[in-house]
Amino acid sequence: MSSPAEQPAAERFPNGPFTRYMIGEGISMTGTWMQAMAQGWVMAGLTASGLALAAVNFASGLPMLLLFRLGGMYADRYDKRYILQACQLVQICLALALGTLIAQGSLEMWHIIAAATLLGISNSFEMPAAAAIVPELVGKAHVGRAIAVDRAIFHGTRLIGPALAGYLVGRLGAHWAFYLNAGSFVALMIALTTLPRRALGTPEQEEKRQGGMGAAFQHLRQDAASLSMIAMLVTNTLFVFPVMIVLLPLYGQHVLHVDPEQMGGLMLSSGIGSVLGSIGIMFLPRQARRVALTIAVALICAALVSLSKADSFLWAAPTLTCLALGVSTLVGLGNTVVQERSPEEIRGRVSAIAGLSFFGFLPFAGLIMGALADHFGIRQILFGSACCYAVIGCIVLVAAGNRMNEAVE
Repeated sequence: MSSPAEQPAAERFPNGPFTRYMIGEGISMTGTWMQAMAQGWVMAGLTASGLALAAVNFASGLPMLLLFRLGGMYADRYDKRYILQACQLVQICLALALGTLIAQGSLEMWHIIAAATLLGISNSFEMPAAAAIVPELVGKAHVGRAIAVDRAIFHGTRLIGPALAGYLVGRLGAHWAFYLNAGSFVALMIALTTLPRRALGTPEQEEKRQGGMGAAFQHLRQDAASLSMIAMLVTNTLFVFPVMIVLLPLYGQHVLHVDPEQMGGLMLSSGIGSVLGSIGIMFLPRQARRVALTIAVALICAALVSLSKADSFLWAAPTLTCLALGVSTLVGLGNTVVQERSPEEIRGRVSAIAGLSFFGFLPFAGLIMGALADHFGIRQILFGSACCYAVIGCIVLVAAGNRMNEAVE
């Protein structure tokens, strides 16, 4: 790979390695969002069961729940570039395999579930490594801005990927979205080869990198601000992400009765909100973080209620923009606080725990939400999610009290 090099100077932002990584990440994530839209559309065509779609998400999330400790420790102990490149290779193979099955007309739900399981294993190692590598590419003073840029690119690609996938699915076939996603990973792999090695820390820091997950849990127990942010992330995962990730394809096809291009438009609308939230975080004063979190919770609740009443694409699309704006703001601020306050030598393990607030709870929340949607209907579940989120979100915000204040200091 690349020869060892000094860490980028703290005063340089953005710098060369960070810029190259963001370009590769942007291309790769565009392909990922293309496949996500196409796969959701294909699955909704194979089944009308919310529980069946949730089973795919469960198959992807369960390995991450089981392997998050190992993934976090590997991210701290070993070269993150190698970890990420290995994960890209796995995802290339999975995208090509699913695309070929779709092209041949032989794709079945069990194929998707099997691929989701393998993807979950890969993500167990990719997620903490990807989260921890971004702060390493910039000086400590710029960690917050670097994370905000990373999130903006992650969400910004949602403006391109789903819309392009909607065109491909409608005109050329869903398999092309999978093939192009496989090709998009190459850009990130090339960018990773150009990144410098992590600069060695003090002997004490390097020794801490070899430790177990106990150090990360101890840090979070002692850091009330980070713990409060993770509690907010868990609340979001329980009541909002199952709607956006598990139920949205069914909502589009069976409630709004949209076509593939309109489905891409719904995801595009969600992407617009996510980008706006990410950009807003870049310019948000630290002292305004608590107010922003409160507004985000209110916006999410109002958007869920609106979605439960929507009867057309034109109603649902701007509502999804508002929902994504609230979610992006809340999740972005939560992750920024956790990363800023995490010691560098345990950041991979802390990132794994923060990721667990999403990947660890989402499989079970998705199964429950999917089963409830099958029984009560998607509209009723949307309204119920809004009510539950409002109550628990307010409890977390109010009960956290001083912890929330500490998070903005």
